Amino acid sequence: MKSRMRSLRKKRGMTQQELAQKACVSRQTIISLESEKYDPSLVLAFKIAAIFGLPIEEIFLYNEKE
Repeated sequence: MKSRMRSLRKKRGMTQQELAQKACVSRQTIISLESEKYDPSLVLAFKIAAIFGLPIEEIFLYNEKE
C-alpha cells in the first residue's frame, strides 16, 4: 500500500516522534509505515487520518494488484 504520510508529516513540520506520540504508537511503527514495509490496521489508519484531518484514502493509496 502506498502512503503519503511522510510528505504530509513534513509539510506540517512534524517529526516522526511527534506523529508517533499523537497516534499512540512507536516511532518505529511510523518509520515502517512511511517506508511502506507495513500496512496500518484500520484503527491506526483512522487515527492517522484524524491527526492529519484528511480521509484515509488521501493518505493511504490502495493498489488492488499488490
